[in-house]
Amino acid sequence: MSDRYAAYDQFLIEKPEDGLLRLTFNKPERYNAVDAEAHRQLTYIWRDIDADPDVRAVIVTGEGKAFSAGGDFDLIEQMLDDQQVRMQTWKEARDLVYNIINCNKVIVSAINGPAVGAGLVVGLLADVSIAAKSARIVDGHTRLGVAAGDAACIIWPLLCGMAKAKYYLLTCKPMTGEEAERIGLVSMCVDDDKLQETAHRTARELADGAQSAIRWTKYSLNNWLRQAGPIFDTSTALEILGFAGEEVREGLAAHREKRAPKFPPDCPV
Repeated sequence: MSDRYAAYDQFLIEKPEDGLLRLTFNKPERYNAVDAEAHRQLTYIWRDIDADPDVRAVIVTGEGKAFSAGGDFDLIEQMLDDQQVRMQTWKEARDLVYNIINCNKVIVSAINGPAVGAGLVVGLLADVSIAAKSARIVDGHTRLGVAAGDAACIIWPLLCGMAKAKYYLLTCKPMTGEEAERIGLVSMCVDDDKLQETAHRTARELADGAQSAIRWTKYSLNNWLRQAGPIFDTSTALEILGFAGEEVREGLAAHREKRAPKFPPDCPV
């Protein structure tokens, strides 16, 4: 592996074949949860992938039983009391989405097991998203006590329609890979034992295709996402604003204590 990726030690990065790069969330003992350093690296690696002349297609997956369990509790706790951490996380959350959108290399996600938070951002913003039947996709923002930020408002309505997006984003209901395919949230769903094979075959096909045609098509299609930039910016700012409030403290306590949250009934907005 070239020095280009030496700084990205939070992930397993491989080049299994000519033109392919595989990025693996590689903390299986923690269900591939994303801490502060992993969040930073995940944000900026797409710039280096974009600039790497040896890469034509990317596969993103998770080691073990999970794709990614989202942000870890330590990062969330830091955000509760530190404005500097909140601002840094907002900048990275914004840059992560735009860096993926602007990466000219085609991205294929192989979603295995739970997919939450920043990991889910990558999984759903991938140009081709492939979920295993056992995948468990959930956007848990409102249950935590913050607005649905990340890529929720920029990509979910476009993929599965406003009605389904509102239902799943407001209720935080989990869905299987099969349900995600049924509503159009992912490109396809396959048997668990066929997931990596299907992702690899798809990435290989795209890496062997006409690169200018594929990249210009991706660029054009992603203008749907770019024009939704103001919607995304607002949702992410409101998410981060929520980390300064009381609801998220109750949501985090409920998660830690494995109980239902008891949010205050009054809200001035």
